[in-house]
Amino acid sequence: QVQLVESGGGLVQAGGSLRLSCVASGRTFNSDPMGWFRQALGKEREFVAAIMHNSSVSYYASSARGRWTISRDNAKSTMSLQMNSLEPEDTAVYYCARGKKFSDIEAEYDSWGQGTQVTVSS
Repeated sequence: QVQLVESGGGLVQAGGSLRLSCVASGRTFNSDPMGWFRQALGKEREFVAAIMHNSSVSYYASSARGRWTISRDNAKSTMSLQMNSLEPEDTAVYYCARGKKFSDIEAEYDSWGQGTQVTVSS
């Protein structure tokens, strides 16, 4: 079992940037694909980005591609999401998750953090 803790959320103006972090503990981190998801109020949770265990491949939702960058540091058991050019539509709770496989499908992830709130004002 892996424990995941997100941080870095907050309130930012449109056009601004935030960097989310996820710290993992409890099991080997460097063999697991990881991902970011988000859930806006009243909406279902949706995929944002995923990264292979060795950072060789990353994949983004169309909403994130070109604006955000997912990365990881296996030595520190951390994963990050650098979010630039934020828009009010990006307002949501952001979750990091451990994947059973490299995927954009929520059901392929079996460990989740508690989430961190990102609010983008117009």
